[in-house]
Amino acid sequence: DVQLVESGGGSVEAGRHLRLSCAASGHSSNRNCMAWFRQIPGKEREGVASLDAADGHPRYVVDSVKDRFIISQDRTNKTVYLHMSNLKLEDTAMYVCAASPFACSWSYLIESDFSYWGQGTQVTVS
Repeated sequence: DVQLVESGGGSVEAGRHLRLSCAASGHSSNRNCMAWFRQIPGKEREGVASLDAADGHPRYVVDSVKDRFIISQDRTNKTVYLHMSNLKLEDTAMYVCAASPFACSWSYLIESDFSYWGQGTQVTVS
């Protein structure tokens, strides 16, 4: 099994930055692809960014954050990060970490590919 624990959310002013963390545990074969999604109440969950856990390189990043958010990992500590800069009001959401036993896609990021989910960390931009 895989457990995911997010941290780092908070309330910030527009234009500032935050770094979210996702601490993972469990068998590595279930964590081939790591990703961040975000959820706004009343809207579908949106895939933000994914990363191949084997090589640590990003795979997919949603267009709306491409020049502002960076996904990375510390493999030793089994932690995946989402570095968010120049935050905008529309980035306000619950950010959730997810893990998949499948390889990441370069062209899409959908929640049905992911078996393991954290509880989320709230980001509020004002």
